[in-house]
Amino acid sequence: MSYKDTDKPKQIALPFGQTEGAVGDFIRRATGKDISLIMTDNATSLISFRKEDRRVLLRLHRMFLGAGSEILEEIAGFIENGRRRTPLTRRFIRENRGLLKKPRPRRMSPRTEGRYHDLREIYESVNGRYFEKSVSAVITWGTGCSRRAVRRRTLGSFSSNTNTIRINPVLDKKNVPRYFVEFVVYHEMLHAHMGCGVSKGRRTVHTKEFRERERFFAQYREALSWEKNSLCRPG
Repeated sequence: MSYKDTDKPKQIALPFGQTEGAVGDFIRRATGKDISLIMTDNATSLISFRKEDRRVLLRLHRMFLGAGSEILEEIAGFIENGRRRTPLTRRFIRENRGLLKKPRPRRMSPRTEGRYHDLREIYESVNGRYFEKSVSAVITWGTGCSRRAVRRRTLGSFSSNTNTIRINPVLDKKNVPRYFVEFVVYHEMLHAHMGCGVSKGRRTVHTKEFRERERFFAQYREALSWEKNSLCRPG
């Protein structure tokens, strides 16, 4: 079975008030495949599938229990061709975002005092020098410190959901200069201060303005040079 954007969706009647079983049966008939369906409340991944031999493991958010036949036909086409466009499904998700459960922020006890670097003191210093003490995010040492994370430059992160900055504890070492830790903290505080922007019609966190403001850091060049020559060096 093949699908094209110009094809008209096949009209397979759905029973009134879909159940999980009815949705699964519909997609099985539409694809002709052995579909193993799981309905979830996952607000991050609304549609996902994985093919295992002749079976397809499909996970759908529970909002799709209220989807019409055209939406489910489009999902069936997406299963057969992952590059297929899904405008009806995207519109359905936009119109039903109110059904997504927002995760409750996890309570946490921030850890700021390290063996060599005190994040609280660095945070307050950077906040005063560059942000007029306007940033209110919580800062803490994270839990991961793998070399793989360093190679991928995941030295820090900012969560807008919890308003929390996490710094990779791989930086809490004697040979890591304070100015570099300050730079990583400054980078994440910029995210907290600026939020998301738009570039070429898409949401992005590293906009042109962000990159320009990143250069305001007093030891910007030294920080990049040290990272390149010391932190990310093989071995």
